[in-house]
Amino acid sequence: MDILTKVNSRDADKIFSSMYGENQVQSARERYVKLINEMLNGDFPKAELPAASEAAADLRVFSAPGRTELAGNHTDHNRGKVLAASIQLDCIAIVQKRDDNIVFFRSEGFPAVKVKLTDVNGALDLQPKPEEKESTAAIIRGIAAELNRRGRNIGGFSANATSTVLIGSGLSSSAAIEVLIGRIFDSLYNQGKPGLTSLEIAQIGQIAENVHFGKPCGLMDQTACSTGGAVAIDFEDVKNPIVTQINFDLSAVGYALCVVNTGGSHADLTADYAAIPTEMKSVAAFFNKAVLGELDKETVLPRAAEIRKEKGDRALLRSFHFFDENIRVDEMANTLTVMENAAAATAKLEAFNRFMDLTNESGDSSWELLQNVYASHNPESQGVSIALALSRDFFRRKNIRGVCRVHGGGFAGTIQAYIPLDAVDAYCACMEAVFGAGAVTTLQIRSVGAVELVF
Repeated sequence: MDILTKVNSRDADKIFSSMYGENQVQSARERYVKLINEMLNGDFPKAELPAASEAAADLRVFSAPGRTELAGNHTDHNRGKVLAASIQLDCIAIVQKRDDNIVFFRSEGFPAVKVKLTDVNGALDLQPKPEEKESTAAIIRGIAAELNRRGRNIGGFSANATSTVLIGSGLSSSAAIEVLIGRIFDSLYNQGKPGLTSLEIAQIGQIAENVHFGKPCGLMDQTACSTGGAVAIDFEDVKNPIVTQINFDLSAVGYALCVVNTGGSHADLTADYAAIPTEMKSVAAFFNKAVLGELDKETVLPRAAEIRKEKGDRALLRSFHFFDENIRVDEMANTLTVMENAAAATAKLEAFNRFMDLTNESGDSSWELLQNVYASHNPESQGVSIALALSRDFFRRKNIRGVCRVHGGGFAGTIQAYIPLDAVDAYCACMEAVFGAGAVTTLQIRSVGAVELVF
């Protein structure tokens, strides 16, 4: 049975329904069929296809989701705790093995990338290359390098990809691609070996981004994208973080999770993002520690006057956010577990209401203590603040129970809101009247992470 027949089968219906929702099965199928046909019917560069590419049976299918942060705003870089979840928006790829150690990766809307993994003598060529810095080529070579270092087999492949993960939205479009590529390499070339764990795939993606791409990112995004479902992550041991999967069914309590894209630019915010871990670590350094994860609030508070004088008020406030947010993540994870195990609908709703209270506290802490809702050097641009204010006003006017918080890195970009299902359309209309059509995306938590789909 070839791949087109499989994608159009009832087995595929079940897979697509679980990944994207029952009402998105046909649109999901159309995405996959389009990519397959491009490879089979000449729309994909023939020079970049293996000799047997016209056989649909040779094609393989991969998917990796984006992620949403539920709590733990800017805590991972100081070895804190995070609550996140993979979502139905994903990067998918139709893939075929090559025998020439070349990776050809084409993603819709972006220039195609070609990476040769060997040098002119046929030896592996996996060292970072300055000319590839901050490019997809760097990610591909970096992932291959780390897989090779870990004793995994690598080789070439052609991939035709497309993504529904919104770029610049805080939903981790780049991490989705990283864990997708890692899963492709490992599935194609390491059959017969135990597959890499989701955490290993995430760590490989992070190393590629740090070393080859040149961005000092944390591990939260890759872990959530790779693992699937809701996950609580404890980064106390940064090399061996504790990842706990938690079921989180919003529809069971009559709610939807939305993100609102405020349209702000991240172009001039690098210094603002960098200041957060730097200032948190400066408070840790006051106590001769590397990160705040080595301290607690009870140790810091008695020295607050000295810290203010030496490190500044904002650094101290951001440390308070870190400590409080860590406690919240634990309670929110426990609350979701109670919600999952509750038999009665009233008990589920009671647990969810507590989760909502904690989400509101997380949002307030980001706004007041972490101070990442707008950039202090550009107070005229406060799209995130406007979105939060409009959301709170909407909840009040409609007399509904809803909460909202800044989402992701902050300063610009998106907010997150929990909305009763029967109020989603009205909320979308309210927010899109200010931020434009399509500004609101309703998310679903997807149970599987980076995976090869077998129909």
